[in-house]
Amino acid sequence: MHLPLLSLLIWLPVLGAMLVLSVGSEKHANVARTIGCFFAVINLLLCIPLYLAFDANSFAMQFPENKLWIEAYQIHYSLGVDGLSLAMVILTNFTGLLVILAGCRAIKVHVSQYMATFLVMQGMMIGVFAATDAVLFYVFWEGMLIPMYLSIGMWGSANRSYASIKFFLYTFLGSILMLIALLYLYNQTGTFEIAKFYGLHLSLPVQKLLFFAFFLAFAVKVPMWPVHTWLPDAHTEAPSGGSVVLAALMLKLGIYGFLRFSMPIVPLASEQLAWVMIGLSLIAIVYIGFVAIVQTDMKKLIAYSSIAHMGFATLGCFMVYDIIRVNGSYQDAYMSLEGAVVQMIAHAFGSGAMFLGVGMLADRFYNHSRMIHDYGGIANKMPIFAAFFMLFAMSNVGLPGTAGFVGEFMVIMSAFRANFWIAFIAALTLILAASYTLWMYKRVFFGETTNKHLEEFKDLHWIETTNYILLTVGVFYLGLYPAPVLNILHATVGHILALSLPGVTAA
Repeated sequence: MHLPLLSLLIWLPVLGAMLVLSVGSEKHANVARTIGCFFAVINLLLCIPLYLAFDANSFAMQFPENKLWIEAYQIHYSLGVDGLSLAMVILTNFTGLLVILAGCRAIKVHVSQYMATFLVMQGMMIGVFAATDAVLFYVFWEGMLIPMYLSIGMWGSANRSYASIKFFLYTFLGSILMLIALLYLYNQTGTFEIAKFYGLHLSLPVQKLLFFAFFLAFAVKVPMWPVHTWLPDAHTEAPSGGSVVLAALMLKLGIYGFLRFSMPIVPLASEQLAWVMIGLSLIAIVYIGFVAIVQTDMKKLIAYSSIAHMGFATLGCFMVYDIIRVNGSYQDAYMSLEGAVVQMIAHAFGSGAMFLGVGMLADRFYNHSRMIHDYGGIANKMPIFAAFFMLFAMSNVGLPGTAGFVGEFMVIMSAFRANFWIAFIAALTLILAASYTLWMYKRVFFGETTNKHLEEFKDLHWIETTNYILLTVGVFYLGLYPAPVLNILHATVGHILALSLPGVTAA
């Protein structure tokens, strides 16, 4: 009997949250921090045997766990991971450790509640990526909203109540139609096992209705234009840890949903409506890029940047239909889909690091300002921080050798072979991203230190340095040697293509 690694990864953080809450009093904040870090480290270490024992040549769900949960409806507590899930589970645990570490220094009030909130959120998100039963998936999907809502509402900025309610309503209401779609699929199959939904012979009108139901849930999460307006508010008002989780993980759940549900379950509708998804992705890449340029709040700028970068991921997913139609190149289809997933991971490193950085600056400023015009000459006072931030800004721009380059290059290259103009419009992000990222960096970090409050700034604390070193390793490792990630993705991507495209076999 194998060790239930996936259940441990899901429920250990929840157990840690309960222990942290039992600490209670603010007098024992250091104990809460220690417990939070302990469980975050243990969870990340558990990913090592998960990765080492994973068979990269198989697209099957591995490390399976299956127990009957609700007999009347044949709902199972059913878990498993393929290459896509494995990559996201590891990313979730890596990000979880960074957020807990950052909270050890940044959070001064309700420390135990903060640690508990993010530990529960980590467990729920791992559950989303590992669930192979549709109802269990939905439970985890909705369950993660509660701790994120609390994190914004309790530790957010001045307008946190509005932002937290807007976040919850958008994401919750978007998911209701997904539940209806899952119930319809249950009536067709008699089971909630996600794998049994694949290959159903559904008419095109039914597939389009199901696609629309899934689209609302997943597009809000990405978020795609025009259902993106909750994200800048949530990012702006959320604490640094909340912003990092939003950027690094929660946005990726939408792309994961498209790959796990929309494309393989309703392939005909996905193919017919791919042009809509491509159009919305290009709007996100270009229009939102221009919106980012005019932002005066650093957090809002990075939030809009996230929407543009996620547009690349959705483009890579749905461009596969044009690729097969135009040149029939399965190799390019693989490259496009793998590029989308790599872009998801790379964005987590670059954008997450930048949100952490803005949080560090706001924590040091007397009124917690995030406005660009309040800063200037930070490099004079915090040279180590300035060097790290420049690296992550370069990854955000897509500099070759950094993580941000790999996914964008793969998506643009595969799109170019199918449609020059789509690739051309998508490539504009390289110019736009450089414009808003480097302009922000110039105004914040260079020039004279004109604000007297900046004179008191101290360079990175050892906890902040540790976080940035870990993120630097991720940026360079994925940027210079993405092969290990691509290897675990290849068989799963082949399987998704086989389900989503006629005539494609898993390779």
